[in-house]
Amino acid sequence: MNEATLRRTALAWLAAARPAVVVQVLEAQGSTPREAGARMLVSADAVEGTIGGGHLELQAIADARAALAAGTARQLHEKRYALGPALGQCCGGAVTLRRTPLDGDSLARWPEPLARFHLQLYGAGHVGRAIVRVLAGIDCRVSWIDERDAEFPVRSELPPHIECVCVDKVQAEVAGAPAGAFYLVLTHSHAVDLAIVEAVLRRGDFGFLGLIGSATKRARFEHRLQERGVTEAQLQRLVCPIGLPGITGKEPEVIAVGVVAQLLQWSS
Repeated sequence: MNEATLRRTALAWLAAARPAVVVQVLEAQGSTPREAGARMLVSADAVEGTIGGGHLELQAIADARAALAAGTARQLHEKRYALGPALGQCCGGAVTLRRTPLDGDSLARWPEPLARFHLQLYGAGHVGRAIVRVLAGIDCRVSWIDERDAEFPVRSELPPHIECVCVDKVQAEVAGAPAGAFYLVLTHSHAVDLAIVEAVLRRGDFGFLGLIGSATKRARFEHRLQERGVTEAQLQRLVCPIGLPGITGKEPEVIAVGVVAQLLQWSS
């Protein structure tokens, strides 16, 4: 569960008056399973999110539930854990956990998570749908663009950070992306792919431009784009084939994992 989804869950629990606490990694030193700011929600019968798993998380859940049962959960509580000596975890670092009641004040201190990247994803075919399934659990912003509305899943099945855009001239959407945006081009048409790639390259202020296809497809695209005046320096910024090297397999799900890992690498 990403941070945005966890925060929405917290809002829903608060609206339902569900007694719960927020456990947050306040400080992380050395090797730790999660970074400062990581949160989880704990109620008497449910846990959402994670602060890293292992004995640390089990102890934090037990302490939170004990506080809920004793009626002391409304008290601010902080505790430092040395992961190796105290908990038998091999990370070797130390974390300070803060436990607060789930209320309006705790939500006010819980900022909206920053998106790792803004992606324009062109193509709602098998690979596009597989990529979206992976991105559903990642804090990012996705404009998923296709001219075929029937190819999109039911909108209510998608998380709020993934927006479906159905338009006839998909390449025109390039102009609406923010500076530094990422682009993935994998439509059903090589002609449409070419038009999108050309528009992105001419715009120039992108963070990543990936085109699905083989080295042969790249060579053909380079030749056609050069004929249209695209420079060699511009073409060198095009990533094709896409996906991290060494991940083999052409199943949509395998491609999706490699491609999303590549986007995360570029955004780091």
